[in-house]
Order: sequence, then C-alpha cells, then structure tokens
Amino acid sequence: MNEGHEDPPKLPTRERSPRPGTGRHRRPLPADLPPDAPALVLAVPGKAGDPVGPSDDVVAMEVASIVRFDNPQIDLRIVSLADGGADLTKEFASIAAQRPADGPAAVVVPLVTGPHPRVLRAVRDAVTQSEAAVRVTEPLGPHPLLAEALHVRLAEAGLARADRMRLFNVSSPVDGIIVATAGGDEAARGADATAVLLAARLTLPVVPAALDGQPSVRDAAERLRNIGANRLAMVPYVIGPEADLARITTAAESIGAGCAEPLGAHESVARMVCVRYGAAFGEFDGFDDLSD
Repeated sequence: MNEGHEDPPKLPTRERSPRPGTGRHRRPLPADLPPDAPALVLAVPGKAGDPVGPSDDVVAMEVASIVRFDNPQIDLRIVSLADGGADLTKEFASIAAQRPADGPAAVVVPLVTGPHPRVLRAVRDAVTQSEAAVRVTEPLGPHPLLAEALHVRLAEAGLARADRMRLFNVSSPVDGIIVATAGGDEAARGADATAVLLAARLTLPVVPAALDGQPSVRDAAERLRNIGANRLAMVPYVIGPEADLARITTAAESIGAGCAEPLGAHESVARMVCVRYGAAFGEFDGFDDLSD
C-alpha cells in the first residue's frame, strides 16, 4: 500500500529513435555540404529495352524524397538505365558543366541491393564515355540495415513476428525463408551475407536464390525442405525497378510459399544510399575530412 502518498508517476515508454546518432546508425553525411559537392546520381535499373514503368519511377522518387528530406542541400538526380546508360552519360556532362573543371562531378549510386552485372556495366560504360570526375559506389548491400528491412517486410506480410521495440523475432508462422534477388548467379552469391544476417535475426534457416539465375527459387525451396523446413516464405531482396514483380509472385506460388513485398522505398534503402554516397564523397581530394 501507499497510504498517505500519491502514486509515483509512470515512466514514459521509451521508443526507438528512427535516426540514432551513434554506431552504424550515425548520420552518414555531414549536416552541411559545400556548394560544389558532387551530385548524387541514383542510377535506376529499368527493364532492358523498355522505359522505366510508373511503379519503378515511383519507387525511385520515394527513395529520393527520403534522402532529400534529411539532406535538403544535396544535388540529387534520378536517371534511368533503360536505354543502356545513354541518359546517364548526358547527365554527367550536364553536372560537370555546372562545377569547377578540376573538381568532382558526381557520385553514382546504383539502385540495387547487390551485384547486378547488367546495371553495373551500364553505369561503368557511361562513366567511361563521359570522361567526367565520377565515382561509382558499391551496391547498397549487404548491410544489417537491409536485413532489418527484410525482417520488417516479412512481419508486414504476417510471415514473421517481431516485437515493437527492437524488431527481434518472437515466433514465426514459417520455418524457412528464401531471400530472392535479381541479377543472376552473381547476385545470388552476393545475397548470401544478407541471408546470414536475416537468419541471425529470425533464428530460422534462410537461403538465397536468384529470380533469374542459380540457385533458383525452386532449388532453394528443395534445400530448405531437405532440412525439415516445410512452411516456407519468400522475401524479395530487391528494391523494385530491377525485377519483374509478377515473376516474384509466380515464383513464390510455384513453391507454395508466402511472399513479402520488395524493399521498395523503405527508409533503410534511402539511408544506404546516403551511406554509399558519403563513403565515395570522402574519396575525392579535398572532401575526405567532411564525411566523418
């Protein structure tokens, strides 16, 4: 009892900050960029031979809007690779014309989660043809932030359970996960590290697969079933523009697995764009002290 005394006030519930300031969550870019800082160019995959579709454009625009919200001073351009990189070459020339001749022009961040030979080849060819001072970053993954985003997508689809505070798994309606990516065999190998990170979060077996290469989604399902995992789920380790979304759904249905949504414009995707830009930004002469 607490006779004669008022009840002590309840402590406020502590919620996780969406933008922690330390460790891997620290701000990836300085608060102030110099006026001649290199432009950030988002290279959007697009389907070979086809213009970027409305859904692809929306994803890229949403990612860009998140980046701009936290970094309003950044010169951010969105360029489609649907034409093989010709528009990218023109954009480099335009950017270089607006900056000092001896200074950096741009940092190109391919909007892909891992190795994607066609996309990366188009970007490198455009850089070579432009002769501008441009750096091309690594793909956005692998990174713990993207593994966390995959966990969120699974939870949103009811394919994994997570507590509200830390998003750690409590229990799961499935017993095996397939991380499906696009970009062929190389992309599947590149997704292995992310599969390990996701498995550590979920305490479930997680294996990578390629939507357009080997091991295929069916191969991955067979591997999981061979170790006793029969309730399967698939989570697309893609942002969206680099994959055929109908093919993702069909692949999941063909193995009787539930399917989560692609990463899309998840905040972690936008943050990784900034992380990649910040790392490349610091490699230009005279800018290395600004990316710390």
